Amino acid sequence: MMYHFNLIKFFFPVDDHLFRIQKAEKIANIWKLSVLLVLVSAVIYGWMGSLGMGTDLISKGAVELSVFQYQQSKLWFVFGRIGFGIVMALFFLFVPALIFHLLTDIPYQKLVIMQQIVLLVMLIERVIWIPLFVNFGLDWYVSPLSFGIIVSYLTEAEWPVFFFGAVTLFQLWIIWFQIRYLSYLSTIKKSWIYINVISLHIFYWLIVAFLAYFDRFMIGGWFG
Repeated sequence: MMYHFNLIKFFFPVDDHLFRIQKAEKIANIWKLSVLLVLVSAVIYGWMGSLGMGTDLISKGAVELSVFQYQQSKLWFVFGRIGFGIVMALFFLFVPALIFHLLTDIPYQKLVIMQQIVLLVMLIERVIWIPLFVNFGLDWYVSPLSFGIIVSYLTEAEWPVFFFGAVTLFQLWIIWFQIRYLSYLSTIKKSWIYINVISLHIFYWLIVAFLAYFDRFMIGGWFG
């Protein structure tokens, strides 16, 4: 049975597509969609960089730079964000799929499909954050869609704000979706799936908090 995967049609209805994926012997379009998602990720992150999202540390040193040096630093920053968008997309498409393949024995391509949906939702989340930043100056960790804004009222410590800022409504949906997807295609205990999916996301959030906490030092070193 050949399954022609379509990112948009997957949601209407989900159960029908999960059944088709479970029964599929071959899957079409998977690699073309992967390339498309990587390119879209690069464009979105490049757009974010061009809007100045995350360039506050560069702007602080603008008075010490010539116009050419400042524009050059911004250009390199945009290129860096494009590169980050590509690496991030490749990571989330293929690394978690490999981990879940080793844990569940679900065919790797079927898990890449799951991660394509995950990456699409993550990119939608990034796009929604853009007007929040442009219009209200909200950083990602104090977005109204995250728990970071609540934690920011409870503590001035940056690390817990970054950690809970990475926990968003979109991330909770992704956890629910991955558990549902893996439970449908795998015969292992659902409790084991819960533990592995949630543990992996906690690890992601820890890494995000760590990178955000030290980002100011890295950017300051590059562009200061």
